[in-house]
Amino acid sequence: MNKVFLDNVTKQIKNENVLTNVSIEFESGKIYGIFGRNGSGKTMLFRVICGLLKPTTGSVYYNNLRLHKDISFPPSVGVIIETPAFWNEFSGTENLRMLASIQKKASTKDIRDSLISVGLDPDDKRPVKKYSLGMRQRLAVAQGIMEKPDLIVFDEPTNALDEEAVELVRDILVREKERGAIVLIASHNKDDIRLLADVTYQMDSGKIKEAVLI
Repeated sequence: MNKVFLDNVTKQIKNENVLTNVSIEFESGKIYGIFGRNGSGKTMLFRVICGLLKPTTGSVYYNNLRLHKDISFPPSVGVIIETPAFWNEFSGTENLRMLASIQKKASTKDIRDSLISVGLDPDDKRPVKKYSLGMRQRLAVAQGIMEKPDLIVFDEPTNALDEEAVELVRDILVREKERGAIVLIASHNKDDIRLLADVTYQMDSGKIKEAVLI
């Protein structure tokens, strides 16, 4: 079983706490839903978990490995944080091939399967610059799952998606949980949290607490 553990994490930016004394544990085979207003700290929390920001104080552990000491990033992670960036002149498949070449964990079949799972055609030759916002979001989800990561961190995964695509993404996240991934989602769509999360947290002013959505 994989675990991510935050031990009393505080992050300061310009002398202001964006995270304050966050201690929390996530384990494999569960979906964790995090909600809160804009600026509550959700995205900062995800950046810290993914190793994109270093805590001012406190530590983040992936199993027994400490981020920024034993490892720079979680060894197996799929991420969507804020607006996904792609090479606009290349197709969706070409983008995923280039991204997959970095760690060489995803096969051609993995790439095709991930695109099909989000409702994109892997043989579509159109460059990403001609994609709608919804298609870009589908592509972002595909890149987040193509390597079958142990940790999935999705910030607003259903943003800009139509109803059909929202259902596809929800089904994907449930399958990833059942595969044994740790799945973290933050969403303004409380239905995403209600329908998907095994455990729900609320963030407010950089602090986190377990909560129940009504």
